[in-house]
Amino acid sequence: MRVNNEKTMDYLPKDPAILVSSVNMLLRDEEFDSLESLCYAFNREPKEIKDYLLENGFVWSEEQKQFRPTGYDA
Repeated sequence: MRVNNEKTMDYLPKDPAILVSSVNMLLRDEEFDSLESLCYAFNREPKEIKDYLLENGFVWSEEQKQFRPTGYDA
């Protein structure tokens, strides 16, 4: 595993619940200023992350800048 001091993680987790938690934490703690910048830092496409998490019960809230459980996104 490579050591990378530029970000707090080397990869984004695959488990949906852990992925949501990780992404929301990185955005909340201002490691990244947008979902797009976070995704590009990890060589992922924002649409790919949004679609994967939507399939697993989470929706992106642009207003809150975080993933929320489907039904709690208002």
